[in-house]
Amino acid sequence: MAMNPAIKERRTGTVAAGEEKGAWRAVLEQGANLLQTKGPMTGFDVYVVGFHCAKGEPDFQMEAHHFCRVVNDDVIQCVLFDGNTRDANLIGVEYIISGRLFDTLPGDEKPYWHPHNFEVLSGELVAPGLPGPAEKALMKQLMNSYGKTWHTWHTHTAGGHEPMRLPMGDPKLMWSFNRDGECDEAVKRDRNEAMGIDPEEKRAERRSLLPLAEPQWGVDDMKDAFTGTTPVPGVVDVHAA
Repeated sequence: MAMNPAIKERRTGTVAAGEEKGAWRAVLEQGANLLQTKGPMTGFDVYVVGFHCAKGEPDFQMEAHHFCRVVNDDVIQCVLFDGNTRDANLIGVEYIISGRLFDTLPGDEKPYWHPHNFEVLSGELVAPGLPGPAEKALMKQLMNSYGKTWHTWHTHTAGGHEPMRLPMGDPKLMWSFNRDGECDEAVKRDRNEAMGIDPEEKRAERRSLLPLAEPQWGVDDMKDAFTGTTPVPGVVDVHAA
């Protein structure tokens, strides 16, 4: 399927280790296209781009391209890549649940789930190619939701970490940013300039969602790991409310 021309290509900067693709791949692809099913991958057609940091590691930050399937009004499943082209690397998964479902989780499970209100209200999370009303509807659905995200391949990060050419080591539990000034400005600028994104415009468009915001768990979990940050209206920790 061709990419929507309204979406600017975002190529990965990391090439996987290994030999170049052989002729066998063309035969495999032809056979797969004719005879095999995409099965579970059908319906992963909601595309959003945001930023993650590793929980407890404020300088371990990555841009993440989410290709998601809406399971129902309370559950979304996402496959994460480091770009949006055919050569993008699979870097992890994210499960998204509504605040209603989050409230049913046992106490020892909740620390795995990061809050989403800042990502929505700040304009940092975007859905490239979606018409404005459709993107607004998606962001409204994500208000007060939570994500459980594991990155298995750290192909490009801020903070001086060396990009990996293979998925090595333990998966990392990733977290959301919850204040202005937490996400590395260079990481944001790199994506925004490459993809033609204006987060301030997005922020302005989403002010009407502010009355929907509820206090969330986890907003303050990494508060002391960053300095020089600024709170955003509507992004409040449940323990500070």
